[in-house]
Order: sequence, then structure tokens, then C-alpha cells
Amino acid sequence: MRHEKASQLLALARMLAATAEGLTLDEMAERLGVGRRTAERMRDAVRDVFPQLEEVDEPPTRRFRIPAGLDGLFQAPTAEELAALAAAAEVFAQQGAVARAGALKSLEQKVLSATRAAARRRLAPDLEALLQAETIAVQAGPRPFEDEAVLAAVREGLLSLRALRFRYEGGSQPGRMREVTPFGLLFGRSNYLVADEGQGPRNWRLDRIREIAVIDRPAARPEGFSLQDYADESFGIYHDDTEDVVLRATPAGAEDALRWRFHANQSVEPHADGAVVVRFRASGMRELAWHLFTWGDKIEVLAPAVLKATLAAEIETARNALRPKLS
Repeated sequence: MRHEKASQLLALARMLAATAEGLTLDEMAERLGVGRRTAERMRDAVRDVFPQLEEVDEPPTRRFRIPAGLDGLFQAPTAEELAALAAAAEVFAQQGAVARAGALKSLEQKVLSATRAAARRRLAPDLEALLQAETIAVQAGPRPFEDEAVLAAVREGLLSLRALRFRYEGGSQPGRMREVTPFGLLFGRSNYLVADEGQGPRNWRLDRIREIAVIDRPAARPEGFSLQDYADESFGIYHDDTEDVVLRATPAGAEDALRWRFHANQSVEPHADGAVVVRFRASGMRELAWHLFTWGDKIEVLAPAVLKATLAAEIETARNALRPKLS
């Protein structure tokens, strides 16, 4: 129990050292999963060990932080943390996300180089054992395009709040030069730039972007725009009309449905007959239909009608592809 309390105090100290703005007592309590009074006592205990703890007045709240960070003695990584970092880099590499895999590998080297030699020697046997005992199962799917030059230009535009110009080999006019305000990047089965050409945000596939450049025109995304909220509006990556989706998982598929996340904002209703009804609001009915096809007869579409029609059309397309061609 004492060890557990010491670990919690160290975890809180790391949180306070990792934030520039500081944390309120309520934020500490939420992150640690404790009550406010317990968070207050833990803060006082951290102050006893780390007198550099700083209080920042932001009426009506107060925030706390450790501005100079922690000594390396308190920051030594564990074998599990390093193995998780290596595994994440391997997932990116297998997906074709070379730039992000390289960034994680670079971070791993920085962490190890900042770790004291004695700690590295203690970590080495356990880390080697974990790396040999754990691996990532390769899943079939597209390899996302990830060109470092394209990513660098997009990130420069995002950070400098300037517009991007590029030739786009997609859409209704392939090869046309585009000038857009960048909003952010969506990483998934394919990678997309979210940007506005004047008609609101839309998705631009990174593998279809050519001759990209940051131009000298101010371009800030609208105040209040949330990339996460934008991504949550759709099932997968496609954005079209937003629909109220209602799915019924049969009793045979209920257990799998309860463990599956169809959408970030879904609600799940178990029924007395053993079935499960899943509700969410999203766009991207075609991609959702593709996914539902993998559930076979374990999922029934209750709404909307457009999803039923889309699923039926996709099934018919697949059926036609299997029919023998007449010579």
C-alpha cells in the first residue's frame, strides 16, 4: 500500500512537471481517479518533496505546476513503457507511416540517451524479453501515403497560420492548382489534409497532393473549429449528409457488439431478448455499409433508409462481380 501511494505521488509530480499551464485540484483528482480532498493532500505531499511547486492564480481557480521539471532520477522509463513505444513505432512502420515511425524511434533514442547508464543496464534484460515475447499482428488494408515533404509543408502551414498551394490529382478536376486554408491532418486507413478552399472543410488525400508549398497568405482556421469533433461526425473518413443510425445486433452478435466501438458518440441498449441496439449520429454511409458487410447476419440496419439502400447496392455490386461474364 505504501508503495502504491508513493507511485501515485510520483505520478502526480510528473503530471505537474509536464504541464506548462498547471493543473487545478479538480484536474488532479480526475486524472488520478481520486476525490478532491485526497488530491489536496497529495498536492501538499508533493510540495514537501518538491518545494519548487509553483502556484498560479487564475481567478476563480488556482493552478499548480513544477516549472523546472524533475530530475532524471525520477524520470527513468520502465521496460513496459519502452516496449510500448517500440510497439507503436512498429505498428506505424507496418502501416507504411514511415515518418511517424521514424519520429517514435527518434523519441526512443532520446529517452534512452537521457536515462542513466545504471538504469539502462537494469532495463535491458526485461526490455529484450518483452520485445521478443510481444509482436503486432499484421492486418490487411491499404498502406497510407506518408511523404515527409508533404507532411512537413502541411505542418509548417498549420503552425505559421499560412495558406497552402498544391496541385491536386483528384476530385472532379484532376491536376488543378488549389489554394487552401489548412485545418489539420486525419490519419487512418488513408491520410487526409482537412482544409478549406472556400466552401467549408473537406478532405484532401495526401497521396494525390503534388507540388505543395506554403504561401505568404494568412490562413487561420475558424475560431471554435475542433478537428476531433469534425472527425467524430463521420464513420471512418467520408463526410456527407449526417444521419441518425440505428443498428440491432442479434443475440448471436451481441457480445461482439458490446465490445465494439462503431462510433465515438454511440449509445448501447441491451434488450431482454439478448439483442443489442446501437445508436449514433454520423455521416459516411458508404464506408459504414462496407463495415457492416463484415458482420454478416449478426447486424440488422434499423435506420436510416439510405444506409439500407447503400448496403443493398454494395452487396449487389459484389454479387455482379462474381457472376460469370458473358462472352
